[in-house]
Amino acid sequence: MFPWDQIDTVLLDMDGTLLDLHFDNHFWLSLVPQCLSESRGIPMEQARKLVEQAYAEVAGTLEWYCLDYWQRTLQLDILALHRTLVERIQLRQDSMPFLNALGKCGKRRILLTNAHPDSLALKLEHTELAAGLDEILSSHSTGHPKEAQAFWQQVITKFGLDPGRCLFVDDNEAILEAARQAGIGHQLGISNPDSRQPHKQFQAFPAIDDYRLLLEDLLAASKNPPA
Repeated sequence: MFPWDQIDTVLLDMDGTLLDLHFDNHFWLSLVPQCLSESRGIPMEQARKLVEQAYAEVAGTLEWYCLDYWQRTLQLDILALHRTLVERIQLRQDSMPFLNALGKCGKRRILLTNAHPDSLALKLEHTELAAGLDEILSSHSTGHPKEAQAFWQQVITKFGLDPGRCLFVDDNEAILEAARQAGIGHQLGISNPDSRQPHKQFQAFPAIDDYRLLLEDLLAASKNPPA
């Protein structure tokens, strides 16, 4: 699927790409409306509509991913609520085999996430994800979400990347497009970000539902480097 001999660095999203998105979907679409309903004494359906409207207003911006923003906006202790669901924070079963194979093949592995630093820290605390990564960056430290070209410009400079020799993996097609526009040479979608939801269809990028589909070609390329 990819010319691995032409890829030095693999850039990876976190939620839905390396971690099962079920945690986040359950948190933001079920637990938050439930807690808002209880805190304001309003029907669940009204609370659900309120949060959905609030989400839509900032979709694609850094605020959408910011726990501090949602704590102020909804008047809920968002991080404390995260901690009530830590048992739902799960790695995809195929993530560590893929990350370990990348490391074995000498590929640089960089996590690029829109997750707030507090959410990122919690997820790293409750998984072994960090063991399979060389670098980790939250977009909050750049001041721009991954949807913005300014984010990619900072990433390329910060890590000294040759963008044409990078592969970027994400479950969000709009963010894959932002990476392509920034000159990232290869993109890959994840079609099953939430293990409990139907597969997604990608229109403009190749997509897989299991990293193990990549391992044979990846390992073969490492055994037969170009002359």
